[in-house]
Order: sequence, then C-alpha cells, then structure tokens
Amino acid sequence: MPRVKRGSVRRAKRKKILARTKGFYANKSKLYREAKLSGDKAAEHAYSGRRLKKRDFRRLWIVRINAGAHQHGMSYSQFMHGLSTAGITLDRKSLANLATTEPGAFAHLAAQAKDARAAAA
Repeated sequence: MPRVKRGSVRRAKRKKILARTKGFYANKSKLYREAKLSGDKAAEHAYSGRRLKKRDFRRLWIVRINAGAHQHGMSYSQFMHGLSTAGITLDRKSLANLATTEPGAFAHLAAQAKDARAAAA
C-alpha cells in the first residue's frame, strides 16, 4: 500500500473545524478534538432548535390572539371557532400581527366571529 502524506488536506480540515467553533468557550475553540466534539454537539442543537422555533412561534401567536380575543369578550377557542364558522381562513401568524398592530381590523374580525357563533347556535 502506498504511503499517504496528508499535509495540506489535514490542515485544511482542522482549520475548517476550528473556524466553525470560533468564539466557543475555552478549549472548545482551541483544541482540535474538543472543537470537533463541541461543533458536532452545536450542530445537533441547531437542528433541533430549528424545529423548536416553529413550536415557540406558534405558542407566541396563540398568546397574542388570545389576548386580543379577551379584549372583545371571547376566549381563544371561541374566537377561532367563530372565524372558521364565518369562513375566514387567516393563519395564526397574520391574526397575531393584526391583534398587535391593527386593533381596529382585529375588532372587525372579532365581531364577525361573534356573529357567526351566534348564528350557528
């Protein structure tokens, strides 16, 4: 088997891993083995964090819609049921945005939801 000298390839690989962990605490950014382990763990957390972010934002939107609905005498579930009964198909992100930035428009939606619930009952 021929002898393999990996000088530049090995150096490039290590440099890339150390660059990825730049700014990490203590040995995690200085020593190759520690940097490799901490970089891999950081990538795992980043992967799961991208999924958690979706849950966190949905929770935030629900809290904002609930606060807006309570200002108009309804709970979140009553408000959402009224919207679906009225045939309004806005997503939670846009409803939360309306609740925080456009209270007048949200009040109009709340009135429509309330009327639709009354008509259905």
